[in-house]
Amino acid sequence: MIKKADIALFFLLLAAGLVVSFASLSADTGDKVLITVSGETYGTYDLSKDQTIHVSHDGHTNNITIKDGSVSMSYSDCANQVCVHTGAISQTKDSIVCLPNRVMVEIIDSKAGGDVDVISG
Repeated sequence: MIKKADIALFFLLLAAGLVVSFASLSADTGDKVLITVSGETYGTYDLSKDQTIHVSHDGHTNNITIKDGSVSMSYSDCANQVCVHTGAISQTKDSIVCLPNRVMVEIIDSKAGGDVDVISG
C-alpha cells in the first residue's frame, strides 16, 4: 500500500537526482592541459590549440593529442592501454593516467587561480 509519505519521498528523490544531473552537465570546461611525468610538471598547453605532444621518459613513449577543445592519449607503449581507451576529456578535474609510464594528463582552468582540492596535515 502506497502512502502519501512514499509519494512525497519519491518526488524529493527525483528532484535531488535532477539537481545532481544538471550540476554534472554544467561542469566547468578548462582552458589548459597540464601534463605531469613522475609527479613533475612536463608542460602546460593551450586546450584551444590543436597539437600532439610527444612524451618520452625512462624509455617509454606517450602521445597526447589536443584537438577541438578536448585532449586524449592517442598512443602509449604500455601493456594495458587503459590510458588510450579512456578517450577524450574536456572538463576540469577530468584526467587520463598512464600508470605504467607514470604520465598524467589533466584539464585545468588557469583563471581559477590554483584552487586547493585537499589539505592534509
